[in-house]
Amino acid sequence: MLRGAGPATLKALASLGIATLGDLLLHLPREYEDRTAAVPLSRFMDRKVYTLARVVRHEWFGAGRMRTLKIFIDDGTTEAALLCFNRPFLEEIAPVGSSVIVHGRFQFRFGEIQSSMFELRHTSNGLQLADHLDPVYPLASGISQASLRKLVSSALSKFADHLEDEVPSALRAQYGFPDKSTAIRHLHFPPDGNAAETARRTLAYEELFYFQLGIALRIRARRARTRVRAPFTGVLARKLLDRLPYSLTPDQHKALEAIVHDLTKPYPMARLLQGDVGSGKTIVALLAALHVVERGGQVAIMAPTELLARQHAQTAAHLLEPLGVRLAFVTGSVQSAARPPLLAAIEEGTIDIAIGTHALFSDDIRFRNLQMVIIDEQQRFGVLQRVALYRKGEVPDLLMMSATPIPRSLALSLFGDLEVTTIRTLPPGRKPVITHLAAETRREEVYEFVRKRLAEGRQAYFVYPVISESDRVGLRDAASMADHLGKRVFAEYKVGLLHSRLPDDEKMEVMAAFAAGSIQVLVATTVVEVGVDVPNATVMVIEHAERFGLSALHQLRGRIGRGAHQGYCFLIYSSTITDDARLRLKALYDTVDGFAIAEEDLKIRGPGELLGTEQSGSLRLRIADLQKDLDLLQHAREDAFALVEKDPDFSSPAAKLVAEVLRRASPFADR
Repeated sequence: MLRGAGPATLKALASLGIATLGDLLLHLPREYEDRTAAVPLSRFMDRKVYTLARVVRHEWFGAGRMRTLKIFIDDGTTEAALLCFNRPFLEEIAPVGSSVIVHGRFQFRFGEIQSSMFELRHTSNGLQLADHLDPVYPLASGISQASLRKLVSSALSKFADHLEDEVPSALRAQYGFPDKSTAIRHLHFPPDGNAAETARRTLAYEELFYFQLGIALRIRARRARTRVRAPFTGVLARKLLDRLPYSLTPDQHKALEAIVHDLTKPYPMARLLQGDVGSGKTIVALLAALHVVERGGQVAIMAPTELLARQHAQTAAHLLEPLGVRLAFVTGSVQSAARPPLLAAIEEGTIDIAIGTHALFSDDIRFRNLQMVIIDEQQRFGVLQRVALYRKGEVPDLLMMSATPIPRSLALSLFGDLEVTTIRTLPPGRKPVITHLAAETRREEVYEFVRKRLAEGRQAYFVYPVISESDRVGLRDAASMADHLGKRVFAEYKVGLLHSRLPDDEKMEVMAAFAAGSIQVLVATTVVEVGVDVPNATVMVIEHAERFGLSALHQLRGRIGRGAHQGYCFLIYSSTITDDARLRLKALYDTVDGFAIAEEDLKIRGPGELLGTEQSGSLRLRIADLQKDLDLLQHAREDAFALVEKDPDFSSPAAKLVAEVLRRASPFADR
């Protein structure tokens, strides 16, 4: 144990995620304070000031308990004021005429250069320059910067010389990385900014290298699970293509070819099919499924909501049943007398394609010959849920779909063991949705615009962040607004309400009525984010838009503009909108490109929040930053995959080092 790490300190460290010496040494500074050179007051606009100054006078302002000391200093370049809030004792530490060392950020306010965030020390020895930068760490209650710096310094002096390099020396030399001991020292107390960044990139590469090594080993293990493939001719898929009233786009053709090629390989497919909202992923997946059905296999298609699962089932029934394909719809609501014969048919193999929600991986559902698993909106399922369905077949092919485009850095990390196919083009005739930002004070203008579209025979969505008034004080809610819109705003039209608390049968009745046109205005929550396709709906109004994530807003916007008519999306925001929310809304206003929006979402929220806890648990990165380390990620992936390919037995000296790191239960080994 390090000296000074008592029970209170250990508790504070634990709240920072620091439980071991390794955690402490990898606790990344958020910035550095540079006291290696003087920075005079005249350069306060450029960086933090670090200067030797003379106290020229004291002033006081305020009265009573608010009476505050103001110390004026001059370092020979200019004069500045130190605002000593709650620090009247500085009057004695820095008397008029004394010399002081000042460190802090200054700004020009009220006609003077001033600071309230500064360090002040009396000195008689002049300005003391350091030989390294000082780290500034993320802190928690119960521990100070000085205490944490002291602990890290003690740990470095005792253990840094004994750290072993975990990246092969040839790779370190290739990128000009220092050894592990130097990198750790410079991570905390670098001689300059360049050394700090080199240290961070060295450790980030090591982290990403083992991350990608785990992916490479998973791919190798999967490809070792070979099996004999029954042949297929593609006759069923061609029959479906002949029945379609449209032609596939070039991107859809390429995606289907890649998937079908995977189905001929001796090892199971693992592919992610991503494409923007409305790009036509579902028909590609159904065409691929027909190849599996043709050779006698079963297919499971899983969707995150019953609404989306039912839409897939209806689409499949319309397209596939005329071809003789036998379908089953499986959700938690399929109970009582209907369930036993349905389960028996799946187990006996008389069902070719089972479509449903998470109910598909219930213990009582058994497949006779599950050869392919298709998971739609895969990011909404946890890893364990996906694995549970995947294990219902012996070695099934896996196709995951996402209408939320995935930034390249996440695709290479979280989904790095999958082949990624992207559909970028939209079907011909689709018009980009026109997006408007509207302050809540302009709500009546938005209502008038919607009224004109309704008069033309179109339909509209109104989306709210909560179901009822009791859910969140101060927010407009779907239930109240459905009543208000139906009685006062659009009284001449039928207004429907849809949210997650409605019984499933009622949800489907409302959606069927909206799709049929008997409901002209649908008031809803984000339950309509996926699985809703009504081409005649051309307007979407999202209230309290600042409350929604960027991905959710893009998905919601994708519900309109799916027909021949122009689509319009109105994002109504409140006066209390935050800066981050402004960035989200501006990003949505600027582009309809889901891939550009996904990258912006990653910048704003980071991978953890973007993916959610169930997904982001796989991205426990301490040092690497997926937003700025894409080049490192690509290099680490190439190097890790090359090592596994060239030396699968880990017999070379470099591979033996890597194998030893993995054997010692490196923190990267479980990734």
